[in-house]
Amino acid sequence: MEYSLLTLKNGIRVLHKPAQESGIMHMCLVINAGSRDETNEAIGLAHFIEHLLFKGTRKRNTYQILNRLEVVGADLNAYTTKEQTCIHASFLNEHLERALDLLTDITFNSVFPQNELEKEKGVVLDELDSYKDTPEEHIQDEFDEIVFNDHALGNNILGTPESIKAFKQSDILSFIAANYNTHEIVLGVYGNIPEKKLQKLADKYLGIIPENNQTKHRTEANGYLAKVDQKEKNCIQTHCIIGGRSYNLNHDKKTGMLLLNNLLGGPGMSSRLNLEIRERFGACYTIESSFVPMTDTGMFSIYFGTDDGKASRCIKLVHKELKKLRENQLSTMQLHQAKQRFKGQIALAEESRISVIIAMTKSLLDYGKVDSLPEIFNKIDSVSANDILEIANENFSPEQLSMLTFVPSE
Repeated sequence: MEYSLLTLKNGIRVLHKPAQESGIMHMCLVINAGSRDETNEAIGLAHFIEHLLFKGTRKRNTYQILNRLEVVGADLNAYTTKEQTCIHASFLNEHLERALDLLTDITFNSVFPQNELEKEKGVVLDELDSYKDTPEEHIQDEFDEIVFNDHALGNNILGTPESIKAFKQSDILSFIAANYNTHEIVLGVYGNIPEKKLQKLADKYLGIIPENNQTKHRTEANGYLAKVDQKEKNCIQTHCIIGGRSYNLNHDKKTGMLLLNNLLGGPGMSSRLNLEIRERFGACYTIESSFVPMTDTGMFSIYFGTDDGKASRCIKLVHKELKKLRENQLSTMQLHQAKQRFKGQIALAEESRISVIIAMTKSLLDYGKVDSLPEIFNKIDSVSANDILEIANENFSPEQLSMLTFVPSE
């Protein structure tokens, strides 16, 4: 994948993917700091900081921040994951400097005014409530708690009502000082701009940021014990997640697991779970699987929502499909089709340029490099049917799988 890389004196890296014949540019700033870096007393702090980055800097108030890009028709947003924080923007080429100035300003010059801090607590509490009103989101948060039990990876990224209400300005400043390491921050730019111009702008806005090169020690995920739980919730459908621990980012079977997950319950109507459980038996409307690899661990899960009377049948059908994959090696044709479908989806995703530059930037943070499409495809093609069989047995054995079910309350 064609790109250039610049490293500033303070350790911040700038990744540029050139684009031809496009008047639109996409930019992201990804920081290797997420909810797993919080203490037990400050659950949700990384996400709370992401909100407050838009609430005032040394030279801009909230109104000026929100309108700086929107006034020229650009888009600005951010999100927080277990391990990273991402701020991203899309804009016309002519507004590159405006966008870089703003992203740098809110990331490194936010002042976290007390009045905005208190107001934003209410906003995040409402966001937390909205997730609880969405069972398919809420069940994932509670399933994380089961899979990672007392570890920070099991905490809700949004936090708890108690932790959110207790946040102080000093908590925010301490978290940033400890986790916004300049050597673990990458700016990604996708667009048509000369390298010399980009380097000049990067030096102007990011090069002046003081170096922060503290060593981060993330606590490894603790032991895993499969658990089955059921909870009554104020919902109409029954919601269920089945899954458990899986491979980390650097595991040699990660690519095979990505391929297997795509075959089992990835996007599209032809996944095994969708064909068997929705199309053949009409047992549910939504069923999907996911595999999320992280620094030192990973998680695999299958989610479905269905009528309460169909839930037990869905569970049996899910386990039937997992058993097939544990016991029956894929044929040459089945493996070929799975690879072709997965590679096609990856190639089509290249059309979403903001997604591409974020993925490239995250890859640079995670691996120190960005693979080209041919390199990615070669890794997929190297997965054998026996590899898939081994991966299925390592991840889908019944004693390895936890299950959480939300059932409608009386």
